[in-house]
Amino acid sequence: MPSSGSPLATGSVPTSSVPTTASGRRRWWVLLVLAATQLIVVLDGTIVNIALPAAQTELGLSDTQRQWVVTAYALAFGALLLLGGRIADYWGRKRTYLVGMVGFGLASAFGGIAQSGTELIIARGLQGVFAALMAPAALALLTVTFPGGRDRNTAFAVFGTVAGAGAAVGLVLGGVLTEFADWRWCLLVNVPFVIVAFVAGVLLVRESRAEGDNRYDWWGAVTVILGLGSLVYGFTLAEGGWGSLDTIAFLAIGVLLLVVFVLIERRVAQPLLPLRIVVDRVRGGAFLIQAITGSVMIGAMLYLTFHLQIVLGFPPLEAGLASLPMTAAIMITAPIATRLLPAIGPRPLLIGGPLIGAAGLLYLSRITADGDYFVQVLPALIVLGIGMAMVFVPLQNLALAGVAPHDAGAASATANAMMQIGGSIGLSVFTTLYASVAGAQVVTDSASQLAAFTAGYSIAFASAAIGLVIASIIAIVFIRGKKDELLPPAGAEGAVHLG
Repeated sequence: MPSSGSPLATGSVPTSSVPTTASGRRRWWVLLVLAATQLIVVLDGTIVNIALPAAQTELGLSDTQRQWVVTAYALAFGALLLLGGRIADYWGRKRTYLVGMVGFGLASAFGGIAQSGTELIIARGLQGVFAALMAPAALALLTVTFPGGRDRNTAFAVFGTVAGAGAAVGLVLGGVLTEFADWRWCLLVNVPFVIVAFVAGVLLVRESRAEGDNRYDWWGAVTVILGLGSLVYGFTLAEGGWGSLDTIAFLAIGVLLLVVFVLIERRVAQPLLPLRIVVDRVRGGAFLIQAITGSVMIGAMLYLTFHLQIVLGFPPLEAGLASLPMTAAIMITAPIATRLLPAIGPRPLLIGGPLIGAAGLLYLSRITADGDYFVQVLPALIVLGIGMAMVFVPLQNLALAGVAPHDAGAASATANAMMQIGGSIGLSVFTTLYASVAGAQVVTDSASQLAAFTAGYSIAFASAAIGLVIASIIAIVFIRGKKDELLPPAGAEGAVHLG
């Protein structure tokens, strides 16, 4: 464990557990199961994007409801992740993982048979609730299964790559299902995945939990859930104007509740989010970068699907396939970044990766209504994929390095929550900017309407690029220390009870 002066000092909580970990081939099968879980969770953040035009037509969704089909999932997921992480720590990570998996499958089935926009939004919210149980449990299980060394770097590289590629895979799969089956299968497809992952989890994953006196911080849970919800809803209302009373009120209430949450966490004996997890300079920087990354992968990518289908006229399958080059770039770059990580450390990757991604988004912001995909979109997706791979490989590892075993669930929940809340806020901000720019255009015919849409999409991409530049600056300021201090050493073990 790093000393108190190191970049990753945590103030660990002692535990009487005997350290044991899954060994040999078994733990690589565990990695496969947990990575598949992460794929399902991330994929569902975007798989409905391609299906939204079809779902909007069939169910008569308003534009606001269309946005909330995406936001409901990300918001419920992000707002409940801290509580889900603590439930995983205290109740048992395997048990929490399996319950989350079952609930996620049932919510997906409900969404697949939804008969109204309200039912679909509720189903997406329920998916987020159970994902908030499943995801932190999976990441905490990964942390204790691979406690340190080269195997941990490999495991987190696989996990991070799946997390990064999952959003793009969701777009492709959503296009295939929408065009050849029905948009409802973008939700129903989760059911067979859940069944397989549940059975594999029962057979392969061993139980682990935090030992000691574990009490739930209910007041902390209430304030952070309501605070994040109010904040995201306030950003959503900003589409009608930043100066409106409702927008200002919800944003102010959200900030106030989050301040109260911090005060509660400083005083309670068993906090929902031990502040030692986030006040560490390096880990706090990693969390901020994750929030910005989430805004890009969840928020900005939604407008890419709209541009492909609405402006360029791609059918769902072609729109999904058109996003595949970004996935390919991530998959090709990730192994290279994995080999570089122990040699150069995470800092150069987290400084350079966002800048490369920002260059791709700036290029994408130059789209025109009559532009060509191969000239205006394809190069940008390749560059963006390269940059994102350089971020994904070290980010999850860095966000959890040096965390005491007692806090593994809370730390992994915070890592996921930052991604989802960042995506929710990013989507709300991008929607507001899109509406303000597109609404200011003079529309006289279908051609000018497409030009107005394109202008709105362009501002969303440019704003996302600015966000990635800020992420690079955050890495320069916060991600400091020798590479051996920033990454767990070979053979490092966490005192965690397994089995």
